[in-house]
Amino acid sequence: MEFDWNILRSGEQTIFRLRGLYEKYGYRRFKMSKFEEYDLYIRNKDFLVSDRMITFTDARGVLMALKPDVTLSIVKNTREKEPGPRKVYYNEAIYRTNKGDDTFQEIMQTGLECIGDLDLYHIYEVLSLAVQSLAAISPDYVLDVSHMGLVSGFMEAAGVSQADYPTVLEAVREKNAAALRAFCQEKGMSGTVSALLEKLVNTYGPIQSVLEELAPLCVGGKKTREAWEELNSICQLLKANGLGDKVCLDFSVEGGMDYYSGIVFRGFIKNLSAGVLSGGQYDKMVEKMGKRCGAMGFAIYLDELERLHAGQPAWDADVLVRYDDKTDLTALTGKMAQLAAAGKKALARKETDGLRVRETIDMRGGAQA
Repeated sequence: MEFDWNILRSGEQTIFRLRGLYEKYGYRRFKMSKFEEYDLYIRNKDFLVSDRMITFTDARGVLMALKPDVTLSIVKNTREKEPGPRKVYYNEAIYRTNKGDDTFQEIMQTGLECIGDLDLYHIYEVLSLAVQSLAAISPDYVLDVSHMGLVSGFMEAAGVSQADYPTVLEAVREKNAAALRAFCQEKGMSGTVSALLEKLVNTYGPIQSVLEELAPLCVGGKKTREAWEELNSICQLLKANGLGDKVCLDFSVEGGMDYYSGIVFRGFIKNLSAGVLSGGQYDKMVEKMGKRCGAMGFAIYLDELERLHAGQPAWDADVLVRYDDKTDLTALTGKMAQLAAAGKKALARKETDGLRVRETIDMRGGAQA
């Protein structure tokens, strides 16, 4: 009998599809404990969405935390100088609060990490798998991409001090051109410099056309030139493999500069305002944890996908089988087994309780169906 995917929730269906996709590219399942030592998370709290955690003290007297993140655990358990990059995927629950919310939630995530000596191919592979993951969820998606090298390179070219980076980055993240202009006026920056920084706010569109527009601005500095060339190479590879049509350049996609380097990205699905996928290169975080290698990955937030399909289903079951105290239980159980073997979702009830069903079979009073 062919498996009926409709019995699985949307998030469960996504997990099965993506597991097959990732394994085709050599990624192996990573399974972790529900908790880690609290110290791991507090030392890297800026990498987390929230630094609030559910903690407890174990029998050794060590403070532990229910995991608010998976990536930190994978990096912690990765040995340096493994042959080839370590490629893993995961399906895990994390426990955290969201911004502006004091309630802890159990959030299902699936995603992957590629850790080791990464070259251009590996960067492309992770980004292409992010595109393919979104396409496996919905045809109506967009992947917004940025590059920390371009962002920091533009700020350096404009003469922004590192102490002022957070102010500029906040305006870029919020696409707040007015706040950025006010900052430039306060610092006495010229109109030319202000226009350069405003590119970080106003730039958005298909990655190839935007890169062409930015090319003249990226030839002067080494950092911006190398970042532009890397993005352009990735763009050409995506295009060559039919994956570039829904990839856009957007500098408001920003990771913490203390942790992220290189490409960062976020994926969106139509009818969901929040992003369902986020990721990037986090070499600096790996370095902070004492590992000398590169790293890149992404996570998909399955709870957001459940919101996409949160409407009430049209039917509670395919078939309702009515029975009473006079019904032959052998006949009833046989009928239910027959319906299950035929791939039907069936409910046996004495009372209907307002159920919505496609078909009703009446076996009350000893009737045979």
